[in-house]
Amino acid sequence: MTRQLDEQIVGRFPVGKRLRVLDVGMGQGTQALRLARAGHQVTGLEQDAKMVAVARESLAGEPEGIRERMRIIEGDGRDTGVHFLPGSFDVVLCHGVLMYVEEPDPLLAGLARMLAPGGLLSLLVRNGDALALRPGLSGDWAGALAAFDTTAYRNRLGLDVRADRLKDLTSTLAGIGAPLHAWYGVRVFTDTAADGAEVPAGVETLLAVEEKAGRTDPYRGVAALLHLCGVRG
Repeated sequence: MTRQLDEQIVGRFPVGKRLRVLDVGMGQGTQALRLARAGHQVTGLEQDAKMVAVARESLAGEPEGIRERMRIIEGDGRDTGVHFLPGSFDVVLCHGVLMYVEEPDPLLAGLARMLAPGGLLSLLVRNGDALALRPGLSGDWAGALAAFDTTAYRNRLGLDVRADRLKDLTSTLAGIGAPLHAWYGVRVFTDTAADGAEVPAGVETLLAVEEKAGRTDPYRGVAALLHLCGVRG
């Protein structure tokens, strides 16, 4: 996904431009910190106090120049209008968040308002059109059968969450003024890997295969996750 995001940023903004980035639901700050290291001005918004603490600890270990380029705010991603003015960012990230939000449309509309004209909205969501794949590949036939007719699922943390379908998000993005510009699949072949599995030999080849599959039909359509990139009109 990082390669996909960088592809979109490079293709949309002048080389060397210091972008204003908002990472909503930044978790421990991995992506936000990476972009700050790349020279961008990054704001991370996260409501989980433990994740905020981890992100702040990571940031504290960075050189002063990077620390100055990144700020961390503890807050709910649905309250972006409380913290920021409309049009304040060139790039807005919302990765791995929508599955925890029962009604995502207000959140998405708020994220779109944060974008300057021509700004990039990057979403990472669970693929509602491929929910049967993981249980099917693991031999859970009852689970696979049930997954065809729902967007609800239980994740690896044991939480009951929800997935999104490509056609629904395409319609939503058009309606909020940030129509879909590009989309990719993420974790096409590696979704069944065990949590904490060791990095395999030949990992660069593995990544090349995943990257290729993530932009190629029909493979990207059955990926575990979808990476959607909308552009503010």
